[in-house]
Amino acid sequence: MTAFDPKADLHLYLQDARDALLWKLEGLSEYDVRRPLTPSGTNLLGLVKHATAAEAVYFGETFGRPFEAAPLWIAGRAEPNADLWATAEESREEILGLYRRVWAHSDETINSLPLDAVGRVGWGHRAEVTLHRILVHAVAETDRHVGHADIVRELADGSIGLRETDDNLPDADPAWWKVHHDRVEQAAREASGTA
Repeated sequence: MTAFDPKADLHLYLQDARDALLWKLEGLSEYDVRRPLTPSGTNLLGLVKHATAAEAVYFGETFGRPFEAAPLWIAGRAEPNADLWATAEESREEILGLYRRVWAHSDETINSLPLDAVGRVGWGHRAEVTLHRILVHAVAETDRHVGHADIVRELADGSIGLRETDDNLPDADPAWWKVHHDRVEQAAREASGTA
């Protein structure tokens, strides 16, 4: 039987989400990591940029440990959505490197504080928060954006899967996926009366 360690469990899930988010950019061109693939402009590098800003605030400022070089595009301090896309002048390496530095800073906060440590956020009706609540929120938010990245990556080049070592999908070839897609489409048409 393994020991019960909620902080270690949450930290593990946060790191898994971080790794998955970065993996979604691997092997893509500069254009493909930046191009908007939804009407609202969702793109892979922008999702990393957003996760960077979120962690800088959640695990830095919230607990009185501001990240030394806080991203200038943190929401509320820049133009709307500045944290959700990369300018031509911002390199992929710069953004990914900053994300890794921010998560190292976040890890210091996580490792040095107990789960019941109290911090303060500057928005919402829950101004006082615990490290536990922030960890749960960060895991949920990062995983939410990994889900966005899953879809954007599939739209970019057809790549699918949960992680590099375990895609968590049926072992199937493109022909099987085409049949599956068409079957789902047919069910949608039948259910809506448009078949």
